[in-house]
Amino acid sequence: MYDLIIIGSGPAGLSAAVYAKRAGLNMIIIEKNPVSGGQIIDTYEVDNYLGIPGVNGFDLAMKFREHADKLGAEFVDATVSGVECVREATDTQAPVYKVKTDNGDYEGHTVLLATGAHHSKLGIPGEEEYIGKGVSYCATCDGAFYKGKVTAVNGGGDVAVEDAIFLSRFSSKVYLIHRRDELRATKILQDELFGIDNIEVIWDSVVKEIKGEDKVTTLSVQNVKSGDESELNVDGIFVAIGIHPSTDLFASLVKCDENGYVIANEDGITSAPGIFVAGDSRKKRLRQIVTAVADGANAVTAVQDFLVGKEK
Repeated sequence: MYDLIIIGSGPAGLSAAVYAKRAGLNMIIIEKNPVSGGQIIDTYEVDNYLGIPGVNGFDLAMKFREHADKLGAEFVDATVSGVECVREATDTQAPVYKVKTDNGDYEGHTVLLATGAHHSKLGIPGEEEYIGKGVSYCATCDGAFYKGKVTAVNGGGDVAVEDAIFLSRFSSKVYLIHRRDELRATKILQDELFGIDNIEVIWDSVVKEIKGEDKVTTLSVQNVKSGDESELNVDGIFVAIGIHPSTDLFASLVKCDENGYVIANEDGITSAPGIFVAGDSRKKRLRQIVTAVADGANAVTAVQDFLVGKEK
């Protein structure tokens, strides 16, 4: 029986593990992926984490994990299939939750959901067929494979613009395809984008189909205003249209908003007593590494407060 079970070992989960171990909580952290770090392991460069400018995302993730390991945090390699309340909480008694996995079941008095988020897909013909064959959701992971080739990025936010800028270092030509006539990205990123010669923005347009043979060769692009369709010859397309919280398993357990984000304040307290949330799966304005790390610390503090005075 654990005081705390953390699901997910991205920045939020690892931060929570550090704070939980320092607080003397009996805890485990469950991670389905072979490497801890969440989305940052796919980030080429992190330039906005205080005190460590220009760090490689994978290296930063490893530093986070090493910190948790040094404190003796227990990790379990498993995929969670559900969380079940075995005993309800009372004013004097802590609840008991069973976390079901493909590597056995684990019981704890509190659970921290630090499952993060995943990339949204276009849902168009050819997308699934060519994943790994020219369709990618991570420019920093796969951009180096497109040295001297033509690539496209679909999206108009910060991630899409960052991806286009990153790809311009490798690709001979980068198309940024956006369904509107202005970008949503921050001005500093837009200024950088518009100053790069081998990037071309295709405004008011959407990708209707991804075509190819053994790999991607062509995109069918439609102008949303005129309805005109054209074909764009590319070697690869990077989809950057947003992320979806990885909370489907917990939708019946805790209250979520219309987009699936778990509703909680900075303390991470959810609608279910003993269930907490931290990181990108929490409803909040800003989703960055620094806010995920802060979430982990805040949630563990709330866990401690919750357990004080309760019989286990």
